[in-house]
Amino acid sequence: MEIQGKKAIVFGGASGMAKASAELLRERGADVAIVDLPTSRGAEVAEALDAPFFACNVMDEEQTAAAVAGAVEALGGVHVSVNTTGGGIAKRTLTREGPHPLADFRRIIELNLISAFDISRLVADAMSRNEPEDDERGVIINTASIAAFEGQIGQVAYTAAKAGIAGMALTMARDLGSLGIRAVTIAPSLFATGLTAGIPDEVEAALTKDAAFPKRMGRPGEYAKLVAAIVENPMLNGGTIRLDAGQRFAPK
Repeated sequence: MEIQGKKAIVFGGASGMAKASAELLRERGADVAIVDLPTSRGAEVAEALDAPFFACNVMDEEQTAAAVAGAVEALGGVHVSVNTTGGGIAKRTLTREGPHPLADFRRIIELNLISAFDISRLVADAMSRNEPEDDERGVIINTASIAAFEGQIGQVAYTAAKAGIAGMALTMARDLGSLGIRAVTIAPSLFATGLTAGIPDEVEAALTKDAAFPKRMGRPGEYAKLVAAIVENPMLNGGTIRLDAGQRFAPK
């Protein structure tokens, strides 16, 4: 699918990998809408991109539906969805204080996995009404983590959520294939976003010592480049692509 002239909704677009993706898609000629928390810098980022902004907590079903509907109306459709929303906690399955709180586990599943599916189902519905381009109507890009495959100690909830996102890709692609809609998941390693941006060099070196090359954290623009490649290459479908410099997480 050509990026030029397409309509893209970027969830989590106020910062980090999603912001870089929105900027690159805009640079390459797409119309973009930003969706992020009302407390985020989403409005500021959207203004810089001449894009509409929709405030939304993706854990709220009604807010998510309203944000997607508003973005689709503002853009006049949607061909590309990029979603990086999510987060984790540090809790072991069992500690001296007792079992992992079930409410915390549920919250992380809701924040990462349930919200990703909710966004995907809604944008798929909108994409299904597009006029096809070379039989293609859209592409849905979700974000997992290499923790889905090598979760570290204390990441049990986050690992389960991100493994679920990775696991959805093929089935979702099969569900939507007859409509010409693709579904792809990106599984990044550590990227310089949020709390990890600007950490001391020695801390970064310790965190990335197991990477093959380069031995550093990923840069948001590198995630964005993969987003663009996925959009442009119709044979990328139904899989999870690791973006990790050959890193494999150790147990801790």
